[in-house]
Amino acid sequence: MYRIGPDWAPTQQQVEAGLDALRFVPCGAHEDKSVGWVEPRGEAHGPLVEVVGGQLILKLKLETKVVPGAVVTRKAKERAAQIEATTGRKPGKKETREIKDDIRLSLMPLAFSKEATVWVWIDPQARLLVLDAGSQAKADEVVTLLVKSLDGLGLNLINTQVSPMAAMADWLLTQEAPASFSVDRDCELKAADESKAVVRYARHALDTEEVKAHVKGGKLPTRLAMTWAGRVSFMLTEGLQLKKLDFLDVVFDDTSSKDEGFDADVAIATGELRKLLPDLLEALGGELALA
Repeated sequence: MYRIGPDWAPTQQQVEAGLDALRFVPCGAHEDKSVGWVEPRGEAHGPLVEVVGGQLILKLKLETKVVPGAVVTRKAKERAAQIEATTGRKPGKKETREIKDDIRLSLMPLAFSKEATVWVWIDPQARLLVLDAGSQAKADEVVTLLVKSLDGLGLNLINTQVSPMAAMADWLLTQEAPASFSVDRDCELKAADESKAVVRYARHALDTEEVKAHVKGGKLPTRLAMTWAGRVSFMLTEGLQLKKLDFLDVVFDDTSSKDEGFDADVAIATGELRKLLPDLLEALGGELALA
């Protein structure tokens, strides 16, 4: 989750133009990576930004091609042996690296492509940007391209007054979840000392003396399964990430529209998260003001 700077207020047309300049183009024969924006609805030549209920939805596509390192090493050894046999000299480190680079480049057209996508949700009113990236490294890559694509966009990673780790430890010790939330049955506890010991509970009651003893003994929660308002379940991490998001049946029972498809999915997901996220930040003491 990121907070959008106060000075960024583009039109939909400006956002579209900024994304179009970095539209996704598949890897060329000798390229190992390509990153760019694609149509969120998956319709060719469609818009790169979709607006549903005032919420902006973008989609980033990443394509990577990898040549197995073992294949490169084997072929490099074969070429080095051939050079030694014909010239009587053994290639040095620099030449060996150049041989490997040449082999990797020659094999690139034969490499299989791996594709991934990252959804981007922008709430202009709340000045909130949310990514579905599974790691901070992937999130950083997306943010870099966002800032490059959208002129004047400033982003700050959201931090809270109380760290998620400290808050989760308190909830486990007191057996009192914050308002609107309940603690579920999955948790990961990790020791802060050199042992780096880890205890994981899966589908296991967490309101036990054993769990409390682990926390009191110095093992702090890095992941904790929770449910908000009986509507959305998720795994909260020490880095303030929400993993394994699951919208429960009651969400769909309460939906007035029976339509299915892109617009309905966006409306449901953003509608629930626009209420969940403020409650979560409040449970963590509110946002930490920027210096």
